[in-house]
Order: sequence, then structure tokens, then C-alpha cells
Amino acid sequence: MSKITDAKKLNVAGNKVSDNDKKSRPRMAIFEDEHLIPNDVKSLDATQLYLGEIGFSPLLTAEEEVFYARRALRGDASSRKRMIESNLRLVVKIARRYNNRGLALLDLIEEGNLGLIRAVEKFDPERGFRFSTYATWWIRQTIERAIMNQTRTIRLPIHVVKELNVYLRAARELAHELDHEPTAEDIADKLDKPVADVSKMLRLNERISSVDTPIGGDSEKALLDIISDEKGDGPESRTQNDDIKFSIVRWLEELNPKQREVLARRFGLLGYDASTLEDVGREIGLTRERVRQIQVEALRRLREVLAQQGLSVEALFRL
Repeated sequence: MSKITDAKKLNVAGNKVSDNDKKSRPRMAIFEDEHLIPNDVKSLDATQLYLGEIGFSPLLTAEEEVFYARRALRGDASSRKRMIESNLRLVVKIARRYNNRGLALLDLIEEGNLGLIRAVEKFDPERGFRFSTYATWWIRQTIERAIMNQTRTIRLPIHVVKELNVYLRAARELAHELDHEPTAEDIADKLDKPVADVSKMLRLNERISSVDTPIGGDSEKALLDIISDEKGDGPESRTQNDDIKFSIVRWLEELNPKQREVLARRFGLLGYDASTLEDVGREIGLTRERVRQIQVEALRRLREVLAQQGLSVEALFRL
């Protein structure tokens, strides 16, 4: 059975597709056996097939959203299916932001679909905000959890893991109640904790994902691999750390001032504390999205700098 059919079955989980539904869908979606797919369609990969299919799912208006959400809460399977299918493009949009993090795009989409399904199950239309706002949080959480679980394992002390789970659980609960993604202030207020403590843990959570992003090209190495543990034991470890720190400073000098500042603030270099995209944006007067774009440009530029010096990306990790 083809991946496109499996993906669709995941999205509607347990709901049969009627003949009328099949007629309204693009022709590639009704071929459930690969040997029945025409040759021109076979040339497309599974991701293209999936994207082609969901492109035909109409978006819901605000009024339709409330109508179907109310029915879905009462257990109506067809309304639940309609809400899921009309928001599949939202999942793809969010999943693309996590590409090159160790999971294939189709896998990211499938994980995001699980978050979308959960959002449909939990969404209360009477709270007055749009479903996409609410669903975005659930989609991001399931994708980020999948990346952390299925790619690199970063060992944290057990007490840190437990504390982080408390904050993330509170964030999930607040997501049901608020019309925006829970902030550190929201979580601190709910748990009666200092905002600084919550912010520190949330930065740790984001950094675990951020430093795992490959620098670029064919290398699977990430910035995590070149920021060594300063608590490493033994003279060899300390010497290697000093060499790496010197090299990073030298390479950062090849970036423009804005790129250099963003990387330094994001990953705790050049005397800065590691900060979230949002915090960096606030500190330097840019939006979170613009900071993310500059970060991507800066990491790409680092790779070019190494190439100009006759070094491959792998050489960076052997210093």
C-alpha cells in the first residue's frame, strides 16, 4: 500500500471514505494500490503525492470552523474528519520549518498530523479564538518531541528532566485556556514560580532542538558538536576546548556584525548567555522570524567560510 494512502488513513483515523468523497478528490488519491497508479503519477515521490492531495482540501471559514468543532466535540466523526483535512496544509507549513533536523519531511508531517488530531479533540470553539492558533501549538509540540526522541539523545540530570516536564505540562494545560502560545510569564504565574527560573528551563528546551540543527550541506554535524562541554575532564579535554573556542571566534569574525551577534546570543558565545529566538529579537529589536532567518544565513555562511579556506565541514569537528 502506498505511503499517501497510509498518511490519509492517519489523518482521518478510523473514518471510511465514501465513493462521493473519492470523486471529489484528485485522481492520485483514489489509487490505493501502487500497481494501479498511472506511470505519470509514479514519477512523483510520496511527499509530492501527499502535498498534491491535500492541496484540494478547502479551508473552513470562521463560521464553518465553529459549526464543525461543536459537532466534533459531540462525537461526530464526519465533522472531526472535515476539520482535520481542512487543516492538513497548516501541518505542512509548520513541518517545513523543522526540515533537516534528522527526520524526513513526510515523517515530520505525520508527527504533526498527530498533533492536529489531538487539537481537534481538545478544541473548544466557545473560547472565541481561531482553531489554527490553537492547533499550531499542538502541532509544534508533537513534531519537536519526535525530533528529540528519534534523533540525538542529549543526557540531562534527572532532576532537570523532572522540572522541565512540570513546566511543559503546565504549558500544555495553558494552551487549552489561552488564545496564544503560553509564555514564560503565563507558566510562572500558573505554577507560582519565578519567571527567571521558567525562562531558563524553556531556553534549555529550545536550545536542545536548536543546537541539533545541521550546519548545512551533506554533513549531519550540528552546532552542538562544536560547542564542547566546558566541564570536560582532563588536560586533553581542556586543550581541545581552548582550540575550538579560538577557532569559533576566528570563524565568527568572517560573518557580518548582525550574523555574528545573532549566533553569539543564540548559542552563548563571545560572553553572551544562550537565549531563545524571541529573547534575541527583543534584545536587538528584530522579530523572532527575522532572527531565525539571520541564524540560518549565518550558519550557511560559516560553511562557505570553511570551504574558502580549503576545509570541509568535517574538518571543523576534528580540531
